[in-house]
Amino acid sequence: MLKLSLCPRKQRPERKLYLAVPDSIYKDFFTVPFIQSVLQRSQISLIVYDPIQEEIIRWQS
Repeated sequence: MLKLSLCPRKQRPERKLYLAVPDSIYKDFFTVPFIQSVLQRSQISLIVYDPIQEEIIRWQS
């Protein structure tokens, strides 16, 4: 995943890449402290969405 996030930055450095995850996955996986630290160190931004309501719940830069 980290290698994939580097490719668009080389081609279009003005754009910001977000990883979109359903809210259930965010709650089960992305709230783990270790995973939070990896996200911060890797500068991975998230969009958390509700697939049933089809709405964005959280933007995390």
